[in-house]
Amino acid sequence: MNQPDFPEVIPNWIDGCEVKSSAGETFDKLSPATGKELCRVARSRSADVAQAIEAAMKAFPAWSLQTPVVRGEILMAVTRAIGQHQNDIAAIAAAETGMSFNAASAETDAAIAQGKFMAGEGRRLYGRTTTSAVPNKWAMTVREPLGVAGLIIAANTPIANIAWKVFPALVCGNTAVLKAAEGAPATAWFFGKLARAAGLPPGVLNIVQGFGPEAGAPLVADPRVAVLSFTGSTTVGREIARTAGSRLARVSLELGGKNPLVVCDDADLDPAATWVLRSAFSNAGQRCAAGSRIIVFDAVYDRFRDLLIERTRRLKVGPGNDDDFGPVINAGQLDAVLAAVERARQAGASVLTGGHRLDDPAHASGFYMAPTIIEHASPDAEISVSELFGPVTCLYRVPDFSEALRRANQSPYGLTACIHTRSVHRALEFTRRVQAGVAVVNAGTFGSEPHWPFGGVKFSGNGTREPGTEALDVYSNLKNIILTFDPNHV
Repeated sequence: MNQPDFPEVIPNWIDGCEVKSSAGETFDKLSPATGKELCRVARSRSADVAQAIEAAMKAFPAWSLQTPVVRGEILMAVTRAIGQHQNDIAAIAAAETGMSFNAASAETDAAIAQGKFMAGEGRRLYGRTTTSAVPNKWAMTVREPLGVAGLIIAANTPIANIAWKVFPALVCGNTAVLKAAEGAPATAWFFGKLARAAGLPPGVLNIVQGFGPEAGAPLVADPRVAVLSFTGSTTVGREIARTAGSRLARVSLELGGKNPLVVCDDADLDPAATWVLRSAFSNAGQRCAAGSRIIVFDAVYDRFRDLLIERTRRLKVGPGNDDDFGPVINAGQLDAVLAAVERARQAGASVLTGGHRLDDPAHASGFYMAPTIIEHASPDAEISVSELFGPVTCLYRVPDFSEALRRANQSPYGLTACIHTRSVHRALEFTRRVQAGVAVVNAGTFGSEPHWPFGGVKFSGNGTREPGTEALDVYSNLKNIILTFDPNHV
């Protein structure tokens, strides 16, 4: 594995240049795997955000007037650069998040796939032609950029999260200010470095480091930012919607999840258990699409629970390629998850395995939590309705399909859902009636591809979808152009 190579102090990228925070402030970024300092990071505030927005405003006229084909070709060059430096990116992302090098490399593959797909949209930035009820009138619809896009991401899959937002925003002709995740600052910095070297013009993509209230909030509030795209918690999403909505800015919100995975009495239990483990614990449960509510038919509940416990106890926790998952992103997140598990225990839930921090010599200095399975939690208990973002899942016993579906929908969230069954009738009825933006049969609750729209209902989002061609609707306006002509003047 390559050793990560990044500056001692991670700077901003503004107008094509590396820039310190205007006040010279920094904060420490710790390794989740070791608890040791990895680097210091520019602590940006409103003055830095304003500078980045100004750079994006200055670059917008020239970038928006480039043909979509040319924009796509430049973004393809950026994508090729990611591929050429895949090992470097994976090493940086692994160091920042604690995931294994192989997992970080897979996330980089996802970013490359997204770049290729969206760069290709430069040649497919379609509008449409249509008819008129009036003779001698012709109409067409074209896409136009909005202006400056404000992009705010999470640290859980840092390079993939960057790609999901930057590529569609730029191919549509917007310029952008990306507020990097404070948990993964170096990945964003390195992306900016690659983009600049690959030929992205100065100011088209600006990257500011810092904390949400200090750097994210000014980006949301600035009237020069035409569209905001946010991935993160529902609580923060509400604040963004409230602030941006007051000035009628466009907003795309991809928020939390409390995702159900149903195991029916006719399911193949062994692969179902494999998918539960992947859904609940991969990336230490730090996925908005993590499978955190496992709903099991009574007829197979005891057998499946015992299988799940036995296989969960065999999971290996650590940052290596042979480990199943790594640490959570920081000490505060670890403490919050542990506290939620303890509150559930005090409320009457049973911890079947895990529920504690790993404090043996190999794990004590990092932010590791044992994979945790809980049962007997009330469906309306805090742990059943609140997203934790940690390696914790809950089991629920139900008598039949009707109750399983009811329980799956008994959540304020509606991001992803899955059912394991051999019955095509159950599968189709579940996917038709489950309240989620993504419904899966006989696999996991997570996973998307560049050409698929991803997003949720209820507390999981505001109805927009990224990526897929649906992302173009987030980052462009539609203009209807009407031409009338007189055949007598031909």
